[in-house]
Amino acid sequence: MPTTKRGTSRKPKPPFKPQHQPRPGLESKMTPEPRFEAPSYKGSGKLDGRAALITGGDSGIGRAVAVLYAREGADIAIVYLPEEQGDAEVTESAVVAEGRRCLLVPGDVRDPDFCERAVQATIDAFGFIDILVNNAAYQHHQPSIEDISDEQWERTFRTNIFGYFYMARAAIARMQSGSSIVNTGSITGLQGSKELLDYSATKGAIHAFTKSLAQNVVEKGIRVNCVAPGPIWTPLNVADKPAGKAAKHGHAVPMQRPGQPEEVAPAYVFFASNVDSSYITGEVLTLLGGETTAG
Repeated sequence: MPTTKRGTSRKPKPPFKPQHQPRPGLESKMTPEPRFEAPSYKGSGKLDGRAALITGGDSGIGRAVAVLYAREGADIAIVYLPEEQGDAEVTESAVVAEGRRCLLVPGDVRDPDFCERAVQATIDAFGFIDILVNNAAYQHHQPSIEDISDEQWERTFRTNIFGYFYMARAAIARMQSGSSIVNTGSITGLQGSKELLDYSATKGAIHAFTKSLAQNVVEKGIRVNCVAPGPIWTPLNVADKPAGKAAKHGHAVPMQRPGQPEEVAPAYVFFASNVDSSYITGEVLTLLGGETTAG
């Protein structure tokens, strides 16, 4: 792997190979494949003995979070769509390689009954749940509001904010004091995005949901925070953008590249860890590759 003089791995910069996939997209078919292994990250037991449920844990940010949580000592359950089974099994292997257990829970977070079952399955497997990462997302660029169908609008909201609510409601009912919820927001929820009207609206809702839920459960000893990334190299983008635009993903930020999932995952460790963030709740942390104007 190419490195700089100080030993830091160089990160891929666009232009990449033009590429597009049908939704939801598979990490195994991306070129270059997103980096999730974080070889320089050393675990220190921050999540020893804990159990985490991660939606969208098969690939992208969710996969990288699963790996680092496992490296910090947590057992992992991941939720993903059935068509993402191959990617989910790669994540499972990576978690097991870290010496932790991994539960695969295929299903759709738009279904509240499934969310209840997913949380219960985590408890059945590991004995409890004390970390929830809401990360599953649906994204579909459209040039005009007139191009957004009722079906797309509803699917985006049901996946990106209804699903977060359903999972949080199910988890909180079973969580103890000291538990943590980490939501995935987006820079689009702070600045908007011309061709992502529905997606941006849901991400803004996630930020407000994070702050409101943090207030709602603080007396239970449960913390709720949010990571709001800029452009990250994940299947979500190559399954949405035309091939030529996907090849340039992230080029416009000051670092002139998209972030890699392994660069985002430590923020999720920070919010999940009571060692690091026991006095932090209701925060939205932006990770933007050099942009400084968010919010």
